[in-house]
Amino acid sequence: MERHPGIRDLSLCPCKSRETYAACCQPYHLGKVKPGTAVQLMRSRYSAYFFRLVDYLVGTTHPDTREKDLKARLEATIHDANWRFLTILRCSKGGPDDKVGKVEFIAEYYEGDRALQLQEHSRFKRYKGVWKYLDGKG
Repeated sequence: MERHPGIRDLSLCPCKSRETYAACCQPYHLGKVKPGTAVQLMRSRYSAYFFRLVDYLVGTTHPDTREKDLKARLEATIHDANWRFLTILRCSKGGPDDKVGKVEFIAEYYEGDRALQLQEHSRFKRYKGVWKYLDGKG
């Protein structure tokens, strides 16, 4: 059966790449391709928070820093924040030929009616050749 694009597929990606979701983060979320850079993984993880894709967030967290209860904690809190904007400030390394990378970003969100920001220096590291989120200690 042929799948027809829905509104989500045709809408601009929440990661603010100016691409449609179908052309940007959706292929990562569906497991069709893996992010080739740390920035692509960062953007796809932001979109996963936006769409509340807990399994993707768990699967893209590096095993060295993935807490055993990560999935349960995400499931318990994923609906607390409504993400609204992502700004990538800078990145270092994290390219197609790198093994590690850092991405600094600001993510704006709401908790109830309170507007908040998360600024983080995320570290990324390859695991078996695939980019994974290591931590926010960069």
